Amino acid sequence: MKELIETFYTGLKELDADKMVSCYHEDIVFEDPGFGKLKGDRAKGMWRMLCTNARNFKVEFSQIEANEKNGTAHWEAWYTFSKTGRSVHNIIDAKFEFKDGKIIKHTDHFNLHRWASQAIGWKGKLLGGTGFFKKKLIQQTNTLLDKFMAT
Repeated sequence: MKELIETFYTGLKELDADKMVSCYHEDIVFEDPGFGKLKGDRAKGMWRMLCTNARNFKVEFSQIEANEKNGTAHWEAWYTFSKTGRSVHNIIDAKFEFKDGKIIKHTDHFNLHRWASQAIGWKGKLLGGTGFFKKKLIQQTNTLLDKFMAT
């Protein structure tokens, strides 16, 4: 299963969403602080959207551990946040669960307040740690995902 996680992140590094989503089970459940919980085609669509819209993108992954049931990885992404043009360095720890040789559950953990401070600036620094900010961000990212998937 370690190879599956490596393939997933190699796809991300290459901005190859098809390679990434080929690692996902059809019943995938993805969750992170920026998008909330996404299932199935929405989880796959999120990676397609992110790969399509990536600007000045670089990723590194390490500390991949896995057995037949679950796994973990550490990854870092550097990119330009399109809404503000600001540079972001996001540090993420991922957890995975496997079923039928694919990733069935993928949870990314990162410091949303730190991300918001970088991506949005002083408003992100001020509000990025609040539940209100997280709820608003998830609404906005899911609206963008809806529009992307409708095209």
